[in-house]
Amino acid sequence: MADALVCKTILKSEALQQYIYDVSAKGREHKLLKEIREATFKRYRWQAIMAVSPDQGLFLSILLKLMNAKKTLEIGVFTGYSLLTTALALPDDGKIIAVDPKREAYEIGLPFIREAGVAHKINYIESEAFPVLDELLKNGEQFDFVFVDADKPNYKKYHEKLLKLVKLGGAIAYDNTLWFGTVADKEEDDLVETTYWKGFTESKHAIMDLNSSLASDPRIEVSQISIGDGVTLCRRIV
Repeated sequence: MADALVCKTILKSEALQQYIYDVSAKGREHKLLKEIREATFKRYRWQAIMAVSPDQGLFLSILLKLMNAKKTLEIGVFTGYSLLTTALALPDDGKIIAVDPKREAYEIGLPFIREAGVAHKINYIESEAFPVLDELLKNGEQFDFVFVDADKPNYKKYHEKLLKLVKLGGAIAYDNTLWFGTVADKEEDDLVETTYWKGFTESKHAIMDLNSSLASDPRIEVSQISIGDGVTLCRRIV
C-alpha cells in the first residue's frame, strides 16, 4: 500500500483498503486532495492517520451535494483534507466555518485550498471549539451540516450545542466512532496506551459513551456507517 494512503480505518486488511481505494476512489479523488494527503504524510508521517480516508471524502462530498448544503461547520481541521472536500462540494456562494486550536497543521493544506479556488468559502478560526460554538449560538447561526473530527472526550458536550446550531432536517457527522474497531473489544488497550497513543483508552470510552447516547436520542435519526474509522450520521428531527 502506498504510504500516503495510510489513514484511520477499521479495516484489518491493507489489501482490502487498497482495493476500495483502487475501485472507488482512485481517479475520482480530486488532484489537490491527493496532494494534501501526500503533503500531510510527508510532514506528519504516522499522524497522517488523523485525516479522513479518500473513500470517506467521496462519501461526504456526495452527501453534501444530495443535501444541497450551503452552510457548514467543521470542528477539527488538521491539514484540511475534509475541509477541502467540503469546500469543493459546496456551491460557489457556500460558506464553511472551520475551527481548530492549532493553525500549524492547517498551513500545510492551505496552499492546496487556495489553488483549488475555494478559500473564499472558508472562515478558519484558530480557537478551542466551545467559545466559538457559544458565540455562534448567541448570534443565532444555523447550519445545514456539521462535521466533527476533534477531541473525542468532548463529543457528547459538542452534541448538545450542535443540535441547536444545525437546522431542522440538517445533519451532524461524527468521525472515528468505531475507533479502529476497538469499540467492540472487551479488553482494555493498555499496550496501545503506553507504547503508541496517550489518551487512546479515554477516547475509546468517550466514543462508546457517545454511541450509546446517540442511539437513544429521540431528537435525531442516526446511522452508524462503517467507512473509514466509522462515521455516525445524525439527522435532526426535533
